[in-house]
Amino acid sequence: MIVAFTVDLEQDCPPFLSGFRGMEQGFPALADLLARLHVPATFFTTGDVAARYPNAVRRLVMDGHELACHGMTHAAFTSLDRRAARVEIERSTKVLRAFAPVTSFRAPYLRFPNEYVDLLEENGFELDSSQARYKLAYYRASTPTRLRRVPASVTSSVLRLPRAVRRAYLSRLSSPVVLFVHPWEFVDLRRERLRIDCRFKTGDIALRCIEEVLVSYAQEGARFVTMRELGADRQKESVPRHS
Repeated sequence: MIVAFTVDLEQDCPPFLSGFRGMEQGFPALADLLARLHVPATFFTTGDVAARYPNAVRRLVMDGHELACHGMTHAAFTSLDRRAARVEIERSTKVLRAFAPVTSFRAPYLRFPNEYVDLLEENGFELDSSQARYKLAYYRASTPTRLRRVPASVTSSVLRLPRAVRRAYLSRLSSPVVLFVHPWEFVDLRRERLRIDCRFKTGDIALRCIEEVLVSYAQEGARFVTMRELGADRQKESVPRHS
């Protein structure tokens, strides 16, 4: 089993909240957990977060995680015209690549118009994770591209379900498993005026749930990889073998 654990570094629960409690409280706790468990991760980061919290970005790079792009402002690309989408991608790319090489991309809300995929190619991206296996759009025809497209396997709130339900759900996922979370999930949002899936079991209990998930996969012999590594593995698999 191959598992890619990913994190979307963004403001608190967009578009419902504003602020960055997740970056200030949730990110350090999650980074500490990943360091303790020796789990590499891919951090899809908005340019806005990188500009506001450069030390956090430096830490994730120093810890050996992959820095990836999540747009500039967490604007929904489905609401942007082509010019605005290009600006969003170019601005975020410039900010993030000042910290480290960035070749993986994920659109906010896991929604990215097919007609904008070429903008990612133009900006030097090699992998896109803007699709999700649990969304109908994944099964529709897509635009031909040189990008390696690796969808998310499951929505983040599933990782906070009761243990028995969570394990039953995760056991049905096929390899490679692509998980994702947000730093704001590790802040107690239970009293906020949010959808139930955004606020239930948030805070310390969410962090414990993530630890249980990662430890369980490790005990089953899973190999944890970054998205860049996962993309490279898939590229190798696609090369014809000659006897």
